[in-house]
Amino acid sequence: MSILVTGGCGYIGSHACVELLNAGHDVIVLDNLSNSKSIVLERVAQITGKPVKFYEADILDVKALQKIFAENNIKAVIHFAGLKSAAESCSMPLRYYHNNVTGTIILCGVMKEFNVKKIVFSSSAAVYGKQKIMPISEAFAAGAVNPYGRTKLVIEEMLNDLYMADKEWSVCSLRYFNAVGAHKSGKIGEAPSGIPNNLMPFTAGVAMGKYKELMIFGNDYDTADGTGVRDYIHVVDLAKGHIKALDKLLKSPGNNVYNLGTGKGCSVLEMVNAFETASGIKINKKIVGRREGDVAECYADVSKALKELGWRAEKSIDDMCLDTWRWQKQNPDGYQS
Repeated sequence: MSILVTGGCGYIGSHACVELLNAGHDVIVLDNLSNSKSIVLERVAQITGKPVKFYEADILDVKALQKIFAENNIKAVIHFAGLKSAAESCSMPLRYYHNNVTGTIILCGVMKEFNVKKIVFSSSAAVYGKQKIMPISEAFAAGAVNPYGRTKLVIEEMLNDLYMADKEWSVCSLRYFNAVGAHKSGKIGEAPSGIPNNLMPFTAGVAMGKYKELMIFGNDYDTADGTGVRDYIHVVDLAKGHIKALDKLLKSPGNNVYNLGTGKGCSVLEMVNAFETASGIKINKKIVGRREGDVAECYADVSKALKELGWRAEKSIDDMCLDTWRWQKQNPDGYQS
């Protein structure tokens, strides 16, 4: 029996495939390659010594999904496939709702048709919106502030309704904080299309000479060094959290939500300083004004995942920076190189 990984060619999905294969699962990947490349699965096979079955398809394509389920003995789904830019979602809300929400409805409909009722869902800390109290617990009221976050929240609520209507379903929604880093082999990592929106890949780009300088948005927050504080989690730790969630839902039905983060805040300057140490390169920095919508601090309460899944993040900020730099040096143009 196999695990279907939607969006398995993506950044987090590819690392999850590695951990699934290492845990002894057979893996089938569905990806429409809109923001990824299939070569990543060759890298996954090189790392693990195990093949991955691949379908280039879209979760909006009912017939393609039916074909995948008909041809394979699938026991559970890990659902990563989705559009993920908060900024882009504000200008393209219909595209985000259609792809993320409609796509998940179609996926779950086909899962039900083939009596596959176990799903790990890739959610986001974006469902929390702006919170004044730290750390953020799963018990906090959700309040997404952009269409991307709202699509994740709508999907979580839909999956809960599905479970309430049919207790044979088993659901784990995993609310990620800030994924960074790469596999220690340097074979797979983050390869954003165009100019990166996130701190770590942009910082690595500055170190490689791709970009002139790193803009730091605000140094007047009420934090230790004035820069924003976030919960950065190594992508391999994040991937291992999915294995723990999968183990739980394979054993018993239910609907659960878990934060996946380190439970600790790290400021922008702390992260940049750690990257300078890891790379041996001084990063050109420029302090500019705050971005609209940014908060001073955002980090997770991860006690529930530890208690119920037996999972905790193990890798340090130094690990995140070293692995990012190794990936960047070995793959200066991402999967194009």
